[in-house]
Amino acid sequence: MELSSTENPEPKPICQIITPVGMLGYGFDEALTHYELSRLVPTSIPTAIILDSGSTDSGPQKLALGSMSCPRSAYVKDLAKLLRLVHTFRVPLIFGSAGGDGTDEHVKAMGEIIEEIVAEEENKVYAFNTISLFSNINKAIILERLQQGRLTGCGPCVPPATELEINESLRVVAQMGYEPFFDAMNANPDFNIIIGGRAYDPSPYVAFCVYQLTRQSNHLSTEELHSRLGGFYHMGKILECGGQCSFPKSHGAVATIYENGLFDVRPTDPQSMCTPLSVAAHTLYENTRPDVLRGPGGSLHLDHSKYEQLSDGKSVRVSGSVYRSSESDGKPYQLKLEAARIVGYRSMFMGSITDHILVSQIDKLLARVKVYVDQQHSEITGQWDLDFHVYGKDQYTQAGPGQLFIVAEALAPTQQLANSIASKARVGMIHAPYPGQKATAGNFGFGLGGLMEIELGPCAEFSLYHLMALEPGEERLALGDDGSVFEGSLLRGVVSRIGKGFMNGANGTNGHNTVSEVDSKPPQRTSTSPQRSPSPPNQTIQKPETLSNLCRIVRSKNAGPYEITIDAMFASNKAYEAVKSSDLLSSSNVAKAIGISEQDIIWIGFFDPAIAFKVTIPRIRSGKKKSAGGFMENDIHGSQEHMGLASMKLPEGFNF
Repeated sequence: MELSSTENPEPKPICQIITPVGMLGYGFDEALTHYELSRLVPTSIPTAIILDSGSTDSGPQKLALGSMSCPRSAYVKDLAKLLRLVHTFRVPLIFGSAGGDGTDEHVKAMGEIIEEIVAEEENKVYAFNTISLFSNINKAIILERLQQGRLTGCGPCVPPATELEINESLRVVAQMGYEPFFDAMNANPDFNIIIGGRAYDPSPYVAFCVYQLTRQSNHLSTEELHSRLGGFYHMGKILECGGQCSFPKSHGAVATIYENGLFDVRPTDPQSMCTPLSVAAHTLYENTRPDVLRGPGGSLHLDHSKYEQLSDGKSVRVSGSVYRSSESDGKPYQLKLEAARIVGYRSMFMGSITDHILVSQIDKLLARVKVYVDQQHSEITGQWDLDFHVYGKDQYTQAGPGQLFIVAEALAPTQQLANSIASKARVGMIHAPYPGQKATAGNFGFGLGGLMEIELGPCAEFSLYHLMALEPGEERLALGDDGSVFEGSLLRGVVSRIGKGFMNGANGTNGHNTVSEVDSKPPQRTSTSPQRSPSPPNQTIQKPETLSNLCRIVRSKNAGPYEITIDAMFASNKAYEAVKSSDLLSSSNVAKAIGISEQDIIWIGFFDPAIAFKVTIPRIRSGKKKSAGGFMENDIHGSQEHMGLASMKLPEGFNF
């Protein structure tokens, strides 16, 4: 694994990809994207706008309840901007995991939004050949594969799938590989838009690269294609997060991909830059491990990746990334299945406690409240639950113990029962006696927002996060006889024309002749564009006391619904090597610092390209391994789990 600043002779570019933002619906700078396209398109190198639209980061609600990651209005705003750019520059727009979860319903919803935008009077000149790809999977097929022993958990923390959980799943999606996108492009070379169902995040990026490579190459063998897939997948894995790979972080990024699998990446923000370190560090982000990334049909290996700073000071060239197919390892092609189910209904209340006498004995009071609620519902035979999030424990001021903030959460088979449990618990919190009580009017400050109890509605939890082995060819699509439908044994697609305008230009040339002039310089920032200032330079701490003092970044993030991964990126090579050569971050020390058993560590190790350390652990809630979301979740993103590692004390006399 190498980082360098040398440049090699320029290889032939096969395509360019711009990602305006890491998630469709989050908003992006249209003027800046227009500026970039005005410079990219006239090069005659095939160019596309590609972005991601989905994630399990926000939990199981979308899959269980049919909600989307963003309000519908947010998708309308972003798609209106994107369609203007597609029409102006005649570049294709491709996105996957529509609506956040990529269900068939949300693929159709994105299509309906596009139809509404195109139908507006000012857009009557629009016309788009649109492909919709669907990835909902028939539960009968999943049950059959379960019985055949061809369904396995995606990671060591995922429990075995059961017939009950599959049957209770409202909808099941599969993370498509690049193949369905490629098949759709190949069968419809005049496409303008592809709306993808649930997909592995890099899949649309890889598909466009493979599509352009095969169009520009004669008789490309499978071995030759696979030798490029490592670079294509690595590029897609970086770009799907937008400008996360840059410093300071940009909203968007641009990649140039070459025929030999190399790629260059740079931010769209003129005040940002990519460095070998910032790009190498990106594979740490929300992955179980940074060196091997598994996906549909194979895995990406980054052990020998190189990161070179280019002469513009903003771009980085990446090479040496390797793709290994499942087939080459003697294993079947697998797709990851995702699903969620409803396990009950929730209600909550919240408030504060300031009395020092009660604060010091809060655990005993909460236990008595649970007993009281149980007594008040003795006639209930069904299962229900009640628990409390307590914030501020063990905090002290000069006057005594600090204030507590408490959120109570009730779970029951019906909303009515959940409301009743929460109501009785609130009454108990207010009026329960306790030893030494002096504040007899009430124990609990409540009424935030003018509400007593708050109905939360259905409670969802993940029911499938499993790998399903496929029969050969099930990952592919084939165009039907009428040319408007894609047919596959698992996946499907449809082709439609949206709009009545005139289609000029084609994806092979990108219609670069439609660009009347190249924007001479990036647009000025508007008042609505957030100012980004670089992080302060790393300051030398004369006497570092904690691991955090040696690092420029210490963060945590979910790595899928069942895992939390923690990254520590060091401020200097000297500090990194000193820690690496010591036993400070041994598995036993790290496990103790973050409060888990050493046996529960999923992956631990150092990553030289980013001068970083990573540890990945199970997601644990109430002492049990759990998936993200559901009852008593309080950090669905997993972004607040790093302090145990960050606050590790350095040994006396530690020399860095």
